[in-house]
Amino acid sequence: MNSRLKDRLVVITGASSGIGEKIARIVAESGGHLVLLARRKDRLKKLSDELQASHSISCTYYELDVSDLDAVSEVFTDITENFDRVDVLVNNAGFGIFRNAEEATFEEMQQMFKVNVFGLIAATKLVLPMMLAQREGHIINVASQAGKIATPKSSIYSATKHAVLGFTNSLRMEVADRGIFVTSVNPGPIETDFFNLADTSGDYVKNVQRWMLNPEAVAQKIVSVMLTNKREINMPVWMELGGLVYRLMPSLFEKVAGNLFRQK
Repeated sequence: MNSRLKDRLVVITGASSGIGEKIARIVAESGGHLVLLARRKDRLKKLSDELQASHSISCTYYELDVSDLDAVSEVFTDITENFDRVDVLVNNAGFGIFRNAEEATFEEMQQMFKVNVFGLIAATKLVLPMMLAQREGHIINVASQAGKIATPKSSIYSATKHAVLGFTNSLRMEVADRGIFVTSVNPGPIETDFFNLADTSGDYVKNVQRWMLNPEAVAQKIVSVMLTNKREINMPVWMELGGLVYRLMPSLFEKVAGNLFRQK
């Protein structure tokens, strides 16, 4: 719950399942209004109907594939024309495929960058003018620990998340004195449908199952910092510490932790 969200408008990409869906539920419980975006329109409708029936909020949804920049422009133009304000944008849509660089196809590379990077940047760019006019707003970009700790079998995915963090950190400084908060969310493995595509063999999930994050806990943490000047969320703590060691002693870290990361 977050009392600051009462009667505020929160826009969420990737909202039909996983942490996006859970964020939507917690925002609704907090009294916030919602705009839900995802590819699966049937799931969005079901979730929207449920949240409006259970809470005194409005919930609008749009079918959107964020890899289609023309569609992103069309949807966000519609949002900014039909709503008086947008208080929070959660760029949550994303996916990964675990392959060595030589195994990844050009199509997979392009699609990961379209969804994870270009769609996120486009959504942010389109909502920023409204937030700047309000002199208030919060951009929350869901990145990954893969944007801080490069690992084998995820070179392309890791590159997209490094790009997200670079964009987020630069944007934060650009709007710091203009009333806009910018937060990056860097979770480790989360128990969601993400791995149905990322890890089709199931081997990685088996190896890291005991360390996987609960999606409800991640969503709760994200909602708790909405409309605050929180720079980063890093989960779990041991991976945050690992990221610090990696930055200070990268060669040693890669040597010691390499075998674990190769279990993908």
